[in-house]
Amino acid sequence: MNSPSGRTCRGKCGEALGSCSCRPACVSLLSCCGDYNQSCFQVAPHSTSMLGGRALRVLSLDLRPETGTELFCRFKGEMVQQGFFDVDGQPYCISPLLFETGWIQIDLSTDGIHFDRSGEYLSVHPSKADPAFEVTLVNATQWQYYGTPNVTGLLKMTWNSNLIAAAKVNIELWGYREFNRSSSMQAELCYLYSLDRNLPNTGVFSFIPDPKQNFSDWELGNIRITAGSTSEGARDVEGLWSRGHVLAWHLEQAFRDNSSAWAHSRCLRWDVLEKKLPYFLNELTDCPCTLAQARADTGRFHTDCSCNLEKGSVCSYHPGRVHCVRAIQASPTHGSGQQCCYDNTGALLLTGDSSGGSTPDRAHDWGSPPYKEPPRVPGYSHWLYDVVSFYYCCLWSDHCHIYLRHRPSSGCRNYKPPRAGVVFGDPHFITFDGFRYTFNGKGEYYLVSSPDRELSIQAQTEQLKLKNGTLAKATRLSSVAMKEGASDVIEVRLEGDHLQVLRNHINLPFTEQKLMSLQGVFVFSPDPQTVTVMFSSGVGVEFRLYDGTMAATVLLPVEFSNSTQGLLGLMNSDPSDDLMSPHGNVISSAEATLEEIFTFGAGWNISKKSSLFTYDSPYLLEAYFMQPSHDPTFVPAFSLLETPDDPLLEDILTLCIGDGAQFCNYDALTTWSLKMGNATLRAHQSHQDLMKALKPVVSCDWLPAPKNGKKSGTHYLQGNTLSFNCSEGYRLYGSSERICLKDGTWDGETTHCITDDKVGFVLGALGSLFALVTVGVMIKLHTRKQNRFQSP
Repeated sequence: MNSPSGRTCRGKCGEALGSCSCRPACVSLLSCCGDYNQSCFQVAPHSTSMLGGRALRVLSLDLRPETGTELFCRFKGEMVQQGFFDVDGQPYCISPLLFETGWIQIDLSTDGIHFDRSGEYLSVHPSKADPAFEVTLVNATQWQYYGTPNVTGLLKMTWNSNLIAAAKVNIELWGYREFNRSSSMQAELCYLYSLDRNLPNTGVFSFIPDPKQNFSDWELGNIRITAGSTSEGARDVEGLWSRGHVLAWHLEQAFRDNSSAWAHSRCLRWDVLEKKLPYFLNELTDCPCTLAQARADTGRFHTDCSCNLEKGSVCSYHPGRVHCVRAIQASPTHGSGQQCCYDNTGALLLTGDSSGGSTPDRAHDWGSPPYKEPPRVPGYSHWLYDVVSFYYCCLWSDHCHIYLRHRPSSGCRNYKPPRAGVVFGDPHFITFDGFRYTFNGKGEYYLVSSPDRELSIQAQTEQLKLKNGTLAKATRLSSVAMKEGASDVIEVRLEGDHLQVLRNHINLPFTEQKLMSLQGVFVFSPDPQTVTVMFSSGVGVEFRLYDGTMAATVLLPVEFSNSTQGLLGLMNSDPSDDLMSPHGNVISSAEATLEEIFTFGAGWNISKKSSLFTYDSPYLLEAYFMQPSHDPTFVPAFSLLETPDDPLLEDILTLCIGDGAQFCNYDALTTWSLKMGNATLRAHQSHQDLMKALKPVVSCDWLPAPKNGKKSGTHYLQGNTLSFNCSEGYRLYGSSERICLKDGTWDGETTHCITDDKVGFVLGALGSLFALVTVGVMIKLHTRKQNRFQSP
């Protein structure tokens, strides 16, 4: 498999060197340079917490350590630390503390000078790391409320003692803070003190915490457990971390004496600080108006794991809600995040009506590029800016109105659902504007191209193989490759009974992580048959397998209107021009023949120079890379006749009914497979359900309850009604009911609750004012009359 060329992969992993290659695809193509396996490596595990401390085993390298041989590990081309060899000579690197997520390059050296062997691992949000490697804080509620009324006693933690190869361990507290240094904000996670040292490694530790006056300003942090031989506060050493949490249990005695008063004081201090920070709410995208929209808009919103309908709706910070989502992308200037929460009717809940309503975040929980600096540190910036203050104002004291004043819900009046286009079956297309057609070309084509917005989504199709091994006169989607701006190239392709994902032509494993933060894109794969790709612009691409056939749905924000082209058409709400060629010629969609549609589709074949696909097997090289992008020799069956003696015909006619029946019929007859027809029908129905969920709705502004009165109703969509009544001793003026109209306004008049004596005063004042105005008007009219008579 190795090239005899003598070229080396040292320091050149990922490059093609002409006569041989240092890219991962070289293994299957038998084109690797001779030292590829000893230059380019993988590690296990391939992902770990950004907090570091995990031993990463270097695979495949044979460094044959001799007495005195050292191992140096360099991370991101700048952080160098000592690695080690185990008793079997296997090399390991210890992952360092990083305030960022994503793929991190590792370079190895045995002399500390030449770092010419390379690999990478995935740094993840601490909450997404393998829980088996965490320190578990037993009864987390007790930890985070310790010192408040009736919360005392022993605190307990557990860990897997087998993960620390030592008889004795140290238990340390580390604190996190963000501070200003030389006119820039800095993030710091540093050692504070030890809870105990050199105690037996039993996997369990309990203690009664003492208040720490000198460390009371450290309100957020983690527990770390290391081997007993590790020096106090040593950095980047093997160890286990707890999750970050509010350090109620170590706060000063004043907190325990009167936790509510202490927390109120901190809440007021936060209130003053918050007013000095930049205003961030106007940068946030509006929430979807309904739960259905929120779950369908997968390019811009993702399920909030702290309030998930599919996992029992345990919504600790949003009681009474059933599901929340978070905006995937942080706001561009401030790195802020949006959160949207819904009730059991699917309605958006607002903080104006409930403390469990939707609350935005000054710092996005996932962090945001370039990470590392506040407020963009994953997890920690969010806890510091948005969660600790919630404890001060809402959980430890009864002053949540102060918190909600700075974190009000955004509402959904300006929310616009994305437009969706889909390709499925053999393959059939429904454009962004709703035009339907079938294009059975064989090759590689532009599904969506938007040069102005630097988006390219390319589709690869293959000829269908029947059960008897013969090839049908039809094709199916086999791969989709995509890129936006400077993002990573993501490819999703059909691989037997599952979907395979590649990042920059390298296989992307989802065995350890379901959601990955990459360069300019997130990728989510909850199971082997489902993948969602989410770009920075809010573009989403969903992939699903239906009985071995891949369907791809593209979701585009309205900002892409009039800037798309390709097989999914020009997105402009006009289906008549969706069959537009690369040269701008339009075939009338109402009159197009099947042959004309085939010619239109063939015209959108990609150039070899623009291809984003990976050709990592002899088959892909032969079938695609070495062939024209559109196979001119393949002619599909444009239509199929239903022959009465076909044994499947009766079953097909029974199966293929309703909207989408024509696609189901075609695919079942083409492949002689009811399974294929049913898969097509299911994919079509799924798209119809998506379009229903994304249907635009009209929302009115939030209305408050009148002073000295109450409001009934918390829903603000077209047709919803709000009712108002006044407290005893007050009279209602204005409208007692108001209905949200189709133009987004409320009918009726503003509601007021006024006492009878104030009514008399107001009416008296209005009467006096009216009298004065009347006298003034009469004087003015009289003056005009006099002037008119005196004019020459």
